[in-house]
Amino acid sequence: MISEQTSTKVEACKDMLRTEEAIFFIKDYFGKKLAAALNLVNVSAPVAVLDGTGINDDLNGVEKPVSFPVKGIRDQKAVIVQSLAKWKRIRLKEYNIEPGKGLLTDMRAIRPSEELSPIHSVYVDQWDWEKRITPSQRNIEYLKQAVMAIYQALRATERALFELHPEYVPVLPENIYFIHAEELLREFPDLTPKQREMEIARIFGAVFIIGIGAALSNGEPHDGRAPDYDDWSSPNEDGYKGLNGDIIVWNPVIERPFELSSMGIRVNEEAMERQLLIQGCTERRNLLFHSMLLNHELPLSIGGGVGQSRVCMFLLRKKHIGEVQSSIWPESVRNNGGGLRLL
Repeated sequence: MISEQTSTKVEACKDMLRTEEAIFFIKDYFGKKLAAALNLVNVSAPVAVLDGTGINDDLNGVEKPVSFPVKGIRDQKAVIVQSLAKWKRIRLKEYNIEPGKGLLTDMRAIRPSEELSPIHSVYVDQWDWEKRITPSQRNIEYLKQAVMAIYQALRATERALFELHPEYVPVLPENIYFIHAEELLREFPDLTPKQREMEIARIFGAVFIIGIGAALSNGEPHDGRAPDYDDWSSPNEDGYKGLNGDIIVWNPVIERPFELSSMGIRVNEEAMERQLLIQGCTERRNLLFHSMLLNHELPLSIGGGVGQSRVCMFLLRKKHIGEVQSSIWPESVRNNGGGLRLL
């Protein structure tokens, strides 16, 4: 006779396997929808790049990557990628991608500086994409078109998952709401940036906050951004600064705003010069990526990343990101007594 404890373990294993199958479906389906929506071709991506080239990203400007010496090239230091924004732009040039087309990678990154939480892990997996654009497309309208294409791919994935697994009832609204970080500050002047995100996401269900990185009228940015990939300082046609932003949805399971994507039109020569000066890191001009850009050797582009584990966590109604990915967690999280089953 099977004990109740054994039966519970068997059901837990079955549930994790069903979750794994659903994760594979989501990643495959959304990846194809994203590529079709933005006219992207899949390419392979590096796990590490050489240090000192400026190719790896420091995200908010303070995160430190994992580094290691490479014996085969005289112990030259390499770093595990944290994002591929700059690497993808160089690839657009190397592959001679024409305007209107782009690249899609399956990125795997390690971010050791990440504060662990139910929605943050040191392991990051995302659909990382980059698309070549023309000078006339460096505007808010083109940015919004890309956001809407990504959002509709996400909604299509949610509906397809529901057809296979009716327990996952769609919750995303039909359209995504656009608001600039300065408008959001004026709407909720007494709240912190995260509290403002809480309010706007709760009201609209899905929102794209424009202008992440530049100082707002209160002297503070909505959130940090490195100076050398997204353009967060150029004036836009809406009368504010910035050609970038974040896709945020309301997560009904954890009852909080949930960022799914960070993206934007990338810096041109003028924007990067300005942003390097603002953040006090003009010495980067001499790095490989930065010198290529300043020498007009790189194409104009728009790009971003969509979190794979974040999307799976949201669509599968999970409370912890460890339920949809294998990563490193302290014992207090693994054995929290709350029935949490980390993959």
